[in-house]
Amino acid sequence: MSFTLAIVGRPNVGKSTLFNRLVGKRLALVDDQPGVTRDLREGDARLGDLRFTVIDTAGLEEVTDDSLQGRMRRLTERAVDMADICLFLIDARSGITPTDQMFAEILRKRAAHVILGANKAEGRAGEAGVLDAYSLGLGEPLRLSAEHGEGIDELYHMLRPLSDAFAERAEADAPQTDLDVDEDAPEDFTPSAGRPLQIAVIGRPNAGKSTLINTILGEDRLLTGPEAGITRDSISISLDWLGTPTRIFDTAGMRKKARVVDKVEKLSVADGLRAVRFAEVVVVLLDAAIPFEQQDLRIADFVETEGRAVVVAVNKWDLEDDKQEKLKALRTGFEKLLPQLKGAPLVTVSAKTGKGLDRLHAAVLRAHEVWNRRVPTARLNQWLSAMIEAHPPPAPGGHRIRLRYMTQAKTRPPGFVVMCSNPDDLPAAYTRYLVNGLRAHFDMPGTPIRIFLRNQNAKNPFKGRKKAPPSKLRKHLQGRKAD
Repeated sequence: MSFTLAIVGRPNVGKSTLFNRLVGKRLALVDDQPGVTRDLREGDARLGDLRFTVIDTAGLEEVTDDSLQGRMRRLTERAVDMADICLFLIDARSGITPTDQMFAEILRKRAAHVILGANKAEGRAGEAGVLDAYSLGLGEPLRLSAEHGEGIDELYHMLRPLSDAFAERAEADAPQTDLDVDEDAPEDFTPSAGRPLQIAVIGRPNAGKSTLINTILGEDRLLTGPEAGITRDSISISLDWLGTPTRIFDTAGMRKKARVVDKVEKLSVADGLRAVRFAEVVVVLLDAAIPFEQQDLRIADFVETEGRAVVVAVNKWDLEDDKQEKLKALRTGFEKLLPQLKGAPLVTVSAKTGKGLDRLHAAVLRAHEVWNRRVPTARLNQWLSAMIEAHPPPAPGGHRIRLRYMTQAKTRPPGFVVMCSNPDDLPAAYTRYLVNGLRAHFDMPGTPIRIFLRNQNAKNPFKGRKKAPPSKLRKHLQGRKAD
């Protein structure tokens, strides 16, 4: 999905009808009664060759208190802030209302890209409303009929150039991952001003993520406080961290999925997960008082699944009394509960006092270097022979699985291809044995390692060919043998 489109407007202008048409399904309830939609609803939209996320929002009301309508309004404003493009719908048959004028003013201030759509504009009944829409100061209105599908082609042509810009932005921001290895032309991934090191800081609410980033920056750039869940957006900040050009992402705290009932929090968590995908190194921040809760383990496992380098930081270390005993317990718990990240850096820090941030910086650079590690093929196969000799593969059905050859195919994270017989029969335990051996022998602690098993006969050019007829000499020899 290249961009996000939020459909906004006052109640009963046809937002949900247009949402259903863009996603191609009747996902949103539609009725003539205003105010049917209350929550934000996301869908995957298709419009020609465009693929984007569309958000159906509640009708904007002139209410700012804590009533249901006030909460719905704040939720819609949140969607406006998150979306790349806002499609502001008015009812062409009803004309411009004071509410439309007020929210047009809000969109001019808060939204970067606004498309004005005059819905229900089919026939002559909506012509006057389309002309009135020019008074909103949002450019030429787009004549639409969400119910009949009119104006959808024009919407495509308005979104097309904006989509190209967002695709270029996403490509520029996204880190290069799963790169094919070219041993003859190694690439330098040293962070630079043009390609800074991208770090995401994630964790449970109130772990101290924003405070940590403020201390790294040396200024109170991000809002902090004792309340949990202050951060809502994934905020990207560029800085020079101890001489390393860096872009760091602050993310919203991630609670257990069952506890996330507020729609704003759901959007915040989704935004945080996207930040992980834009990072090269992810700092999983734990609270020293309650480390390794179930949610911490889920977060760390998600980072490993995404293939990002991991650094585990334990915050609020200044509040601990028996630091040696606590550190010992942390290391034991880490090895037991996160075996998939065996050897990953575990750093104790205090975001409040700034202690340990130099060690955190060194651990991040170390994790980034390991994430880019390349191993020559000759060394890999020498190591593979020693591993097979020390612990041979199993022999299911009496036929031993043979590991013939190994090479590194990718980096960021390191990925290795093993050519073997019967790869489907090789148990996962033996693959873990190889992964742990790679970590230990080639000094790759903590980083995700991928092993791909390939059938050694998969590319046999003679497989499936008919046997050639025997030669005259072979026939003669076979005849003599028979006599």
